[in-house]
Amino acid sequence: MLADIRRCLVAGKQATFPMISCLVLAGSGPAAPALDVDLEAAGIHVLGAVLRGNLVQEAVRLVPDLVVCHESTVDEGLFGAIALLQASSPRPVVLFTPDPDADKMARALEVGIHVYVVNGYAAQRLRPLIHLAQARFAHEQKLRADLADVSHRFEERKLVDRAKGILMRARQVSEEEAFRVLRAASMHSNQRVGQVSQHVIAAAGVAEAINRAGQLRMLSQRLVKLYALASMGVDCSSQAESCARVDANLSTLVKTLSKSTYGDLLDAVTTPWTSLKTLLAATVDAVRLQEADALAERMLLQADRLVTALETTGAATTLHVINVAGRQRMLSQRVAKQALLAVLLTGEAATQASAETERSRHAFEEALGYLNAAPLTTRDIRESLDEAGRVWDAMSKVLARPRASNGPKTLADASETLLMLFDRLTQRYEHSMQVLVG
Repeated sequence: MLADIRRCLVAGKQATFPMISCLVLAGSGPAAPALDVDLEAAGIHVLGAVLRGNLVQEAVRLVPDLVVCHESTVDEGLFGAIALLQASSPRPVVLFTPDPDADKMARALEVGIHVYVVNGYAAQRLRPLIHLAQARFAHEQKLRADLADVSHRFEERKLVDRAKGILMRARQVSEEEAFRVLRAASMHSNQRVGQVSQHVIAAAGVAEAINRAGQLRMLSQRLVKLYALASMGVDCSSQAESCARVDANLSTLVKTLSKSTYGDLLDAVTTPWTSLKTLLAATVDAVRLQEADALAERMLLQADRLVTALETTGAATTLHVINVAGRQRMLSQRVAKQALLAVLLTGEAATQASAETERSRHAFEEALGYLNAAPLTTRDIRESLDEAGRVWDAMSKVLARPRASNGPKTLADASETLLMLFDRLTQRYEHSMQVLVG
C-alpha cells in the first residue's frame, strides 16, 4: 500500500515538476544496496537498470540526467563501459564501491566518473552526491566548451592569416587591404571572416591545380611542336625546359592533390608522359614523329580529364574561365603542331593533320570569343586579350601558307607569343579577386 502511494506521489510530482532522472548500472556482489528504492525515496526518477553492455544504447534511448552504480569490485570492464558512455552520450556518473585502490580512483577520473565514493553509501547522502556530480559535470562541460572555442578561434586566426597572405601575393596589396577584402566579403555573404578565409584558401588551391594541370595539356602539344621543328632543322632549345615543367607540375600535383580522389587521373597522365619523355631524350628522328604525337595525344586526353575533375570541385563559373584560358595555351601549341605535321607528314596522316589544324583553329577562336565576353575581367586582362587577338590574327595568316620558306619559324614564334600571353592571362584569372573570394 505504502509503495503504491509513493509511486502515485512520484508520478504526480513528475507531472508537475521536472525530476532528476537516472539510469542504474547494475552492480555485482551480494552487498549491493537497492539503489532504485533509495533513489525513488530521495525524489530521483529511476528510468531503469541496465547491464554494462547495454549502457550506451539505453542512455541514448532514455536520455537520463545521470548514471548511478554500486560495484563491489571496480575493474577495467566498468571503466570501458563508462568511457564509451562519455564518448557517445556524456552524463554525470556516481559510483559507490568498497574498493579503496588509489590507482582505480585515478582511472575513474580519466574515464569520466564524477563522484567516486569508497565505503560511504547511505540513502540520505544520495541527493547531495548527485548534485555534486551534476555540478562537476557542468563545470567540466564548460571547460571543454571554452577550450573548444579558444581552439576554434586560434584555428580561424590561422586561416585568416593564410588567406591574407594569398590575397597579398596574388593582388600585390597590403595586409590591411587584404583584411578589408575578407571583411567585405564576410559582410556580403553573411559569413564569418574565418569561413570566407577558408573559401579563399580552398579556391586558391583548386585554381592553382587547374592551372598546373592545364599546363600539362599545353606542354604535351608544345613538346611535339618543338620535336617537329627540330626535325626541320629549326632550333628547339626550350625542349629541355618544357620537360622540366612537366615534371615539376606533376610533382606538385601529386603532393597537393588527394591521392584517393585524383591519384588514378595523375597516374593516367604520368604513364604516357614517361614513354614520351624517353622518346624525346633520344636523338631527333623524323620517323618517330607520329609515335611522339600519339603519346602526346594520350597525355593530352588524360590531362584534360584531370582538369575537368578539378573544375567540378569548386565554383564552376570562375574556375571554368581559368580552364578556358589555360586551354588556349594548349590550342596555340596544338594549332602550330598540327600545321607542322601537315607539312612534314604525307598521305592520309598529312590530311588528318590538316583537318585537325582547322578544328583546333576553330576551337581557339570560339574560346577567344568566350573570354572576351566573360564578365570576369580587369584592365590587365582586357589588354592581354586584345594583344592575344592581334597575335592570333597574324598567326592565322601564316597558317594559310605554312610551307613558305619562313613559315615554320614564323609559326613557332607566333605560337610562343600566344603561349606567353595566355600563360599570363591564366595566372591573372587564377589570382583575380572574383576567383579567390568568390
